[in-house]
Amino acid sequence: MSGTKSESSNAVVKYPWWYGGVGGIVACIITHPLDLAKVRLQTAARPKPTLFSMIQRILKNDGPLGLYSGLTASILRQCTYTTARFGCYDFIKENLLPADKLNSTLYLLPCSMISGAIGGFVGNPADVVNIRMQNDSAHEPHLRRNYKNAIDGVTRIFKEEGVRKLLTGLGPNLVRGVLMTASQVVSYDVCKHNLVTTFGFDASEKKTHFTASLVAGLVATTICSPADVIKTRIMNAHQHHESTLKVLSSSIRNEGLGFMFRGWLPSFARLGPNTILIFLVVEQLRKYEIGMHQHF
Repeated sequence: MSGTKSESSNAVVKYPWWYGGVGGIVACIITHPLDLAKVRLQTAARPKPTLFSMIQRILKNDGPLGLYSGLTASILRQCTYTTARFGCYDFIKENLLPADKLNSTLYLLPCSMISGAIGGFVGNPADVVNIRMQNDSAHEPHLRRNYKNAIDGVTRIFKEEGVRKLLTGLGPNLVRGVLMTASQVVSYDVCKHNLVTTFGFDASEKKTHFTASLVAGLVATTICSPADVIKTRIMNAHQHHESTLKVLSSSIRNEGLGFMFRGWLPSFARLGPNTILIFLVVEQLRKYEIGMHQHF
């Protein structure tokens, strides 16, 4: 991540704040079909379909292009949510943390939690549209919203339902943003540091980045699953307002505690490659110093 300390030097190198957003956009374009299947699984009625049967269902009902339903909203979400949380995380590391504490979990956790909350707030409107667009074709025709694109979705929600609707699910989204950022970026930074200092990996090699990001993806998927499922159900609801507590109690009553990890496999199938791609892209941007006109 940017703002990290060189393994051979005490100098802190500051990279552009938008690196994480670019990595997120590239990752989301590649992994969007898996994200779509995950969202559909989280809201599907019983009997619970498998990841592959859900993908087959989407292909059968909507065709190949159906696998990219809501792509514009996913990209908008990366431009807001991912860019904000990665950018804030890097900014705080660069400007507030001591240079000798950049690999300390004790310092990185609060830094990542603050960044995740900011990202969750900034990205909430795009996330509402994203969930709705990905689930739209799964509804009966008279319940479909038929947004043309992400901007149309945000505009229509604002006009038809009010600004409060764009903040639907903000609570669980903030929680998820905090959990995701803390588990993802901190796991990556700490794992990469340990691979280099303890196991002799080369900090510049892709296998180091791949291994650290794979671990980060596993940790993030497990920790974020409950908040992710609840957030998806709240944002997809057609009722005027579904509180977090109401959705939680209803889901536990009808499905048991296991519902919180519903769709874990498709979540990891999407988040694992997504996390790997984000960090691989970020590391390449760092390597070639894209967008850097001078060294800091």
